[in-house]
Amino acid sequence: MKKFLKILGRIFSVILIIVLLFITGAFIYHRIELKKEEAIWQNPPGQYVEVDGHKMHIYTEGEGDHTIVLMSGWGDTSPYVNFLPLCKDLSTDAKVVIIERFGYGLSDVVKEERTFDKIVENDRECLSKAGIEGPFVLCPHSIAGVEATLWAQKYPAEVEGIVGMDISIPGLDDQYKEEFDAAKKQFPIMRCLIDSGIMRVLSGHSDEADELAKMETAIGYRNDVNNCKLDEGLNCIEALHEISSNPLPTAPTIQYISAQTTELSPGWLEGHQALVDASSNGKLVKLNCAHYVYKFEEKRIAKDIKEFLKAL
Repeated sequence: MKKFLKILGRIFSVILIIVLLFITGAFIYHRIELKKEEAIWQNPPGQYVEVDGHKMHIYTEGEGDHTIVLMSGWGDTSPYVNFLPLCKDLSTDAKVVIIERFGYGLSDVVKEERTFDKIVENDRECLSKAGIEGPFVLCPHSIAGVEATLWAQKYPAEVEGIVGMDISIPGLDDQYKEEFDAAKKQFPIMRCLIDSGIMRVLSGHSDEADELAKMETAIGYRNDVNNCKLDEGLNCIEALHEISSNPLPTAPTIQYISAQTTELSPGWLEGHQALVDASSNGKLVKLNCAHYVYKFEEKRIAKDIKEFLKAL
């Protein structure tokens, strides 16, 4: 029995050494790669604007009589990468801005609380300092719809129109609470796996990826899972209550909804119909695809937005 326990102890020691070597190697490899990837932040595709003493990244393309602001959904790694195809399609007819909120893409991760009132003010300041003048056609996806709706309620003269892409709506408190409470538990674990380098090693690393894929990968391993995004999610319900306590925006709107999200979220259709009904010129479009409607139906949405601009 003693011999067996001695052998078992040696096996355990060897396994522990292997695990420690793996973790150490992963950590060192991760730090080396982070150093290589610093160039992405030093040479952004857009421009950095100082807001509240921090850097916010925005990308602008095209010219025209209208200014479109593309606003990403919750947790997206790189709004720039996600929106670039739609941006390029729309930039033939308008000025298009991809705005990366704090905690997203190449923008800084900040310690301040991320209430949606604060997010609206940060993004307005960013656009103003970049010399980009409204009124704007806000094109939010998912949770960015909360910001866009608040923006239109508080500063209606600045919002020429809203193109909602399966945006978050009031009335789904239980669903949102469940989602963001789960994220609150998962974020520390995910952050640990990323910072230790384990996530990078387990996920693999391809030198053949194109430049956009490399950028998205680098952002993911540096700051994808952060407290800005978590705090934003936790403040979502309060912001939706604020929206419900005021009249809905009257700005012209197209509200795209995903058939999949509609099936999974009771009240989704009715909530978006309420936004359309409040609009001076509203349209509801149900798309037979999943939540990222602007990826699955990019050409259709780009064509519709161009027609939408002509009517403004």
